[in-house]
Amino acid sequence: MVHKIFIGVATTATMLAGVALAQSSTVNGAAGGAVTGAIVGGPVGAAVGGVAGAIIGTAIDPPPEQVVTYVRQAPAPAPIVIKEKIVVGQALPSTVVVTPVPENPKYAYAIVNDERVIVEPSSRKVIQVIN
Repeated sequence: MVHKIFIGVATTATMLAGVALAQSSTVNGAAGGAVTGAIVGGPVGAAVGGVAGAIIGTAIDPPPEQVVTYVRQAPAPAPIVIKEKIVVGQALPSTVVVTPVPENPKYAYAIVNDERVIVEPSSRKVIQVIN
């Protein structure tokens, strides 16, 4: 039992050190997933959480600052109200109309529940919610 606790603490400490040095979302996702997994499931949970976090971190890279600035200042399209909560990484419902970002067609935006959101146009996946 003590051995498992020691491994869990060592894994968590290693992952936290990685977070301090990491700059990419993949590493941050892996470290965050590993720490959460270690808390919930011990060493095995850390391994599984690290892999899942890396996948999520890779999938949701933040948009360039020019895109964020454009979306903040862009004319507001018709606002939409939906019952679902807006979650980064989840797709917007098909009823939400997204507007492409002219300078960067890799991104689009919408106003949903009074929040500006940046999405990936092909999958409609929310990349960032702008406050």
